Amino acid sequence: MFFVAALLKTQLSVGQWSNIMMSVNYEVVGKHYATQRQPDNRIARVIHTELSDVESIVNIGAGTGSYEPTNKIITAVEPSETMIAQRKPRKNTNVYQAFAENLPFDSNSFDASLAILTIHLWKDWKKGIQEAKRVARIKVVLFTWINMQERFWLADFFPEIEQIDTHLFPTLAELSDELGNIRVIPVAIPSDCTDGFMYAYWARPELYLDSRVRSAISTFSHVQRVEEGVIALSSDLNSGAWHKKYGDILKFKEIDFGYRLVVAEI
Repeated sequence: MFFVAALLKTQLSVGQWSNIMMSVNYEVVGKHYATQRQPDNRIARVIHTELSDVESIVNIGAGTGSYEPTNKIITAVEPSETMIAQRKPRKNTNVYQAFAENLPFDSNSFDASLAILTIHLWKDWKKGIQEAKRVARIKVVLFTWINMQERFWLADFFPEIEQIDTHLFPTLAELSDELGNIRVIPVAIPSDCTDGFMYAYWARPELYLDSRVRSAISTFSHVQRVEEGVIALSSDLNSGAWHKKYGDILKFKEIDFGYRLVVAEI
């Protein structure tokens, strides 16, 4: 059965709802998710391995449903109507329109809480993590990003992205403070990654010129001088300067850019 329950939307005032929606810019970020954010099977295997011992999962900030195991009972929580509208109906899946910071479920309602590249979009990630712990019986599984202190070539064209991501994503130490003991699993990003998040196109620089690609990457919704970076990147690609400066990166099949699977046993 598949349904959408607009629960939390009725519990918040119009002003509160609008403020939260504007802070994460869902209508911009979510418009092309169904086409640009296809789950990568190699990343999925890492995530699904950590969920193999549970049956019921609440996917918080579920977006369009990427990485939800098809053999589990899924409850998806997503505040954006744009995201929800792009989901494909699935068996054993219920969808609630609600926020991570105020989940409309009793404590210990699910075996596991799951959050995939979403905590940086939450208005209060600490409260969201507390809610994820509250409703889970066995574990909390997060796919997130940490600052590797190594400059990604894209920052040479869009310098703002470094500060934006470092500010938005909590550190592992901060996550541990909220979750307790955690296991941290590095997730390398393949050169042909099918999921279009920020570092997915590290070996395909021309794709960052596509506005549809950028619109499905939340960080770009905060970048003020996008067109300047696009023009500079396009120029370097056309002149061959990009390959001269960064071409050595293309010899790798995958690279660790700081993406991590964080697992906390309850």
